[in-house]
Amino acid sequence: MKVNLQDNRVTRAAMTTLAGAVLAACGGGSSNPTNDLPAGITPVSATVYPATTVGVGDTAATQDLLTGGIGKTGLGLATAPTYANPASPTAAELRRNALYSNYRGILDGSANGGYGTLYGPNVTAAGAVTASEGLIPGREYVAVLDDGSGRKKTVIAVQVPDSFNQAKPCVVLGASSGSRGVYGAIGTAGEWGLKHGCAVALTDAGKGVGLYDMMDDTVHKIDGTRATRTAAGALSFFAASITDTARLAYNALFPNRLAIKQVHSQMNPEKDWGNDTLAAGRYALFVLNDRYGTATNPVPFTRDNTIVIAGSASNGGAASLRAAEQDASGLIDGVVASEPVAEMPTASGYGIQLGGAAVTGYGKTLADYTTYGNIYQPCAALAAGAAMAEASIFNYISLTGMTARATARCDGLAAKGLVSGADTAARAQDALNKLRAYGWTAENDQMHNAHYALGNGPILSAMYPVSYGRFPVEANVCNTSFAAVNATGVPVAVSPTALAQSFATANGTANGTPATVVYNDSVGGAKAWQFAVSPSTGVADLGLDNALCQRALVTGVDPASGAALTAATTPTKAQSDAVRAGIAEVVLNGNLRGKPTIIVSGRSDALVPVNNNSRAYAAYNKVVEGAASKLRYVEVTNGQHFDTFLPFSGFDTRFVPLHPYFNQAMDAMYAHLQSGAALPPSQVVRTTPRGGVPGAAPAITAANVPPFVAAPTAANQIGFAGTSLSVPN
Repeated sequence: MKVNLQDNRVTRAAMTTLAGAVLAACGGGSSNPTNDLPAGITPVSATVYPATTVGVGDTAATQDLLTGGIGKTGLGLATAPTYANPASPTAAELRRNALYSNYRGILDGSANGGYGTLYGPNVTAAGAVTASEGLIPGREYVAVLDDGSGRKKTVIAVQVPDSFNQAKPCVVLGASSGSRGVYGAIGTAGEWGLKHGCAVALTDAGKGVGLYDMMDDTVHKIDGTRATRTAAGALSFFAASITDTARLAYNALFPNRLAIKQVHSQMNPEKDWGNDTLAAGRYALFVLNDRYGTATNPVPFTRDNTIVIAGSASNGGAASLRAAEQDASGLIDGVVASEPVAEMPTASGYGIQLGGAAVTGYGKTLADYTTYGNIYQPCAALAAGAAMAEASIFNYISLTGMTARATARCDGLAAKGLVSGADTAARAQDALNKLRAYGWTAENDQMHNAHYALGNGPILSAMYPVSYGRFPVEANVCNTSFAAVNATGVPVAVSPTALAQSFATANGTANGTPATVVYNDSVGGAKAWQFAVSPSTGVADLGLDNALCQRALVTGVDPASGAALTAATTPTKAQSDAVRAGIAEVVLNGNLRGKPTIIVSGRSDALVPVNNNSRAYAAYNKVVEGAASKLRYVEVTNGQHFDTFLPFSGFDTRFVPLHPYFNQAMDAMYAHLQSGAALPPSQVVRTTPRGGVPGAAPAITAANVPPFVAAPTAANQIGFAGTSLSVPN
């Protein structure tokens, strides 16, 4: 039986103190500990956010840690708080609005979707629904982690609520999801930790909203305000590594372009996600000791007496897993990863079974399956098994008039020998079959439509290979760049007001707020990916040529001919070699060092397919750790990647939120670490979608999202058949 962690840690701390006293008595040196700032970290600010009642949140005095002072009601509004001067927002206003947009960028903020009843600031740590606005006062300490280059600039925000319990200290490490900034996990790890009286160590993990305007040389500062690179100085968050001469020459050829930190930092930040998360934890302990330490006890909080949970979603979940794998010092006690991007190093040595049948096409990296899907998804969406007639956002290709361009994509693929079939229906079915063979499931068939048309494939395929390859912004890899665009997809100067507010509105990607993926080689002039005309086909086919180029970066071969890349091809062999070297730097090793871990994923996740991620990692971990593994895997039916999509028509009727299961997993992990409660076994949770009319689904209830259980029935048990993860249908 597991010993109570708190008791165990007290014992370890006492033994450490005794050993120090013995050494001192024997002339072994001083045993007095010191609270030392972790290496590489530079504190930026320490601010009190004392608000307990709702206000406008436009100053620190009117803000809290969780809601920016606007409370549950403010976070639930569809309209963001306003600025006194929209063209020149203050740092405090930007923080408030960043909390708003990051909370809603991860969670469904609609009442019918569960906000305010299943989760939200007004729902207590124990799950009680209250009339409270849920403000949590406290102090926030912002710091920057750098490697000495001045270009890394990982931002950390340690939030210490006034409710922090010194007698039962806990720290939650919340790496941002997606490419978001430092508040990217505020609605997941942040809210859970603050409600439980834990310190929360948020970090952007080297990503974040770092938009560099190539035209005017302006940057984001750490606090979100904008300035020229020179004026920002050491507080500059990101600027492209380019001389003024080179920048002006680039602008003459490609005006109105933007550089994005994750893409163009030339740091491959993903390789450091785990270590950045660990650094945030070390800084959190420093902050706590600085705040509560005394002359007689300068270091009251250590890894030995403080519960530390790494918990987050998506890329943040990946950072949590990676942190556990890299945690040689034993800082982290437990891990919760919701829908993690589990970058698999191999598909060999383990397997996956679904309903007793072996699964094929699993264990691929993000760059691999994303660039593959980016080629085939718009065509596959037209297959009989994927097509739909409803007028909804879930049918986004039809809703936005992309059907002709998707058909052209099918035609282009056929002309290049990449799909077979005499007509669109047959070609689309072949494309869908290819996606299924590459790791997507039948549950994803209809989802390719919206997932592609909303931009996920084009955005990630344009961003990640460039990041992995460490290419500078002026390289325009695969003739691709990033810019604000007009209604017809032509690059335009970004609105000064949009740029000024971008710290709060952007999510670190090229999702159109304000940056969009632009194909420079589109026939007739540069166009956003939605409108691109491929040189090889001469038709608007959603930029097939660029999609094929991005795929070649990842594989090293021309997707159409199968020929190996050379120094004369586009892309070049050297570019592909650089990308593949970067991918090798980010794969996980499957060794969680025996740390208790819960992974939660939605079976219907089309962005991060379970066969290539959670299922594969669970299987691989078992092979790597064997009997020492303490990983539990919970798979939720009717769960997909974006809770924030659930208010959209068609999504609302089909899917349930994953967030309640993240909270359950955090509760279970905390109980396990605090009192030795058993972790839930691996299982499938059967949910019930809301149904109804797209755009008007009925209100969700607890019956739609039953909890995971301590003793799942045989039909819901996830286990192993030899080295294969066995998942029931």
